[in-house]
Amino acid sequence: MAALIWLIGGIVLVAAEILSGDFFLLMLGIGALAAALAELAFGNTFISLAVFAVSSIGLVTFARPWLKARFHGAIVPDNVQALIGGKATVLSTVDETGGQVKLNGEVWSARSFDDKQVIEPGTSVTVMEIAGATAIVWAEPA
Repeated sequence: MAALIWLIGGIVLVAAEILSGDFFLLMLGIGALAAALAELAFGNTFISLAVFAVSSIGLVTFARPWLKARFHGAIVPDNVQALIGGKATVLSTVDETGGQVKLNGEVWSARSFDDKQVIEPGTSVTVMEIAGATAIVWAEPA
């Protein structure tokens, strides 16, 4: 009877994974199915509970991160995050109050990262952050 409960629980958890897509319920479901097999083999609820705990913890700890990376892919920065660290060219003098840079083929408002830095046109700069529609840039001292 306990093996049937483990089996039903495992199937329900694996089926519920379809709704979450996070691979957590799948790992618990596989753990429950392993516990059902242990219950059939040994007929001892404590052993099946231990098998469930060990297999679920192991799967969540080791298999889940691998599956998430494999199926969900690497996190790729997009929009603003993809611009940070990029190179730009100063179009008009950039200081703490403003200026313009050409970043990824577009003209952006810019401010210097260091309030004391004045960056002349033609200088290559690194985008340190994006604040609204303004690129905060830094030029390596010459």
